[in-house]
Amino acid sequence: MSETIVDVKNLTKQYGQQMALDGVSFQIKKGSIVGLIGPNGAGKTTIMKIMGGLAFPTGGELEMYGATDEKGLNHARTRMSFMIETPYEKEKMTARENLEKQRLQKGIPDKNRIDEVLKIVNLQNTGKKIVKNFSLGMRQRLGLANALMGKPEFMVLDEPINGLDPEGIVEIRELFRKLNREENITMVISSHILSELSLLCTDYIFINHGKIKGVFTADELKQACSEFYRINTDNNEKASAILLQHFGIERIETMEDGSLRIYDGLEKMHEISKALYENGIIPVELSKNEVNLEDYYMKMVRE
Repeated sequence: MSETIVDVKNLTKQYGQQMALDGVSFQIKKGSIVGLIGPNGAGKTTIMKIMGGLAFPTGGELEMYGATDEKGLNHARTRMSFMIETPYEKEKMTARENLEKQRLQKGIPDKNRIDEVLKIVNLQNTGKKIVKNFSLGMRQRLGLANALMGKPEFMVLDEPINGLDPEGIVEIRELFRKLNREENITMVISSHILSELSLLCTDYIFINHGKIKGVFTADELKQACSEFYRINTDNNEKASAILLQHFGIERIETMEDGSLRIYDGLEKMHEISKALYENGIIPVELSKNEVNLEDYYMKMVRE
């Protein structure tokens, strides 16, 4: 079994009367890329700040690399790096000058590490170009270079592809894959761009209103985001009863527009269509679809 490097148990965080986190529990395995998914205000950044020591929980337990006490957690954080909210940078300095400043502040003795991380994030040829003249994608890569300076085993990244153009998103995605595959870095990534997370992550944590709505591996989520048939008739209530009585189909979901989604018996659509006609029901729509990550996310948010 994979090593558990983060174990969150019944974590709560309260700001005055507001419960930002309400009994949050999940685990992060070594070598995984975890997508932390939820709308604004769901609690994603609060979780990341608690992991980074920038905020403290009201209750529950945070365990990282086997440590739960303050001293042990602080030591565990030396094996981690965090890019939460806006990456730190000096706009009138070059990429190299920014990293040299960070190297000194972090007490990293190896000067060659700057060249290593600049090459990893493909900023080695920026020369004397100051950060003020960097594109947003270049700034994000500089933030990642800074996070990589200490050779972390685990990275926590808050909205790292937010605002990037399609080319920049692809660059960052490939960089994450490289870091995970070649540097064996475990990652937690918060993002609103769910289509990108679906191409990258091995695991997913859904959160809304401070509560965990679901924790899935990529395979489990793929199964949950299954194929379905959308059925719309002149009498959907009667159609739903026929699907249950004649075919034993129980996974029937009534959508906001009144149409039906069925997830079972997909191989019987010819027989289903025939049965509807024979019972005086006229199908207006009968189409095969697939639930994607965005659909599943929106469903969980509504619930």
